[in-house]
Amino acid sequence: MTCTYCGQRNAEGEHRCRRCGRRPDDTATASFQTHRTDGALAAAPAPLAAAAAAASAEAPADLSRAVQGTLFAARPVSNVIPFEAYAGSRVEARPRAQSEAPRKSTSKPAPRRSAPRNVEMQATLDFLPLSATAPRTLGTTVEAVISCEAPVATPLHRAVAAALDWSMVLIGYGLFLAGFLLAGGSFVFTKTNALVYAGTLPLVAFTYGLFWTIARTETPGMRWAQIRLITFDGFPPTPKHRILRFGGSCLSLCTVIGLLWSLADEESLNWQDHISRTFPTPLASETQVFHRQ
Repeated sequence: MTCTYCGQRNAEGEHRCRRCGRRPDDTATASFQTHRTDGALAAAPAPLAAAAAAASAEAPADLSRAVQGTLFAARPVSNVIPFEAYAGSRVEARPRAQSEAPRKSTSKPAPRRSAPRNVEMQATLDFLPLSATAPRTLGTTVEAVISCEAPVATPLHRAVAAALDWSMVLIGYGLFLAGFLLAGGSFVFTKTNALVYAGTLPLVAFTYGLFWTIARTETPGMRWAQIRLITFDGFPPTPKHRILRFGGSCLSLCTVIGLLWSLADEESLNWQDHISRTFPTPLASETQVFHRQ
């Protein structure tokens, strides 16, 4: 017997198909598919649509056009409007505003707002021209050589500092003579010895000034008199300024005219001040003692 349902060939004496368990009069229809399960455990026939869906689910996915999904969440739209979009919207809004101008509105007109200025036109503002800085002048028509606001120490104030420094030089000269006497020397006042004694004093003074120049600081007399050195621009002096000032001081001391020059100068400057472009100024320049009228 041949099963009309699944097509299995069975023995002639069989009343059911040994493969699908159907009787000979059971036939397959178009809405069911054939199951290959043998015996009484054969499943019931399922619709073709469900079988096709199951087959498509079991079939491997087509990876030839696989697309990677986004790994990050969508960012919210920023509230900052770029200049390009703002400029483009203004250009598009102008014709529309002109076309809607003739229309009459019965509602209350909105307050008029001034249009924002173009960013490119911001650099074309009409600023006032800068006034040329004129050089600082004194009470006379002579231009001042000092460009800073620090006052120059008065001649009396500088004389006090110089007296203190010369007292230190005399102390050093006395120590030199005392050492000469303790070493076994004797003071015989002859013409040659007088020249030696007289030449030793300027040598001690030269060594005293050179020492503080190399040390790059003010002398003890200037510190005791509360005086410091600055340049004409108001900055601390460099080693070059101090060397030039030391040379100018030696020249002024030898000629004496350089020291008296401050009495006739408009800014009370002497030769070493003009040569080194430095000048002494009091530390307490705002007090009543050093206030200049």
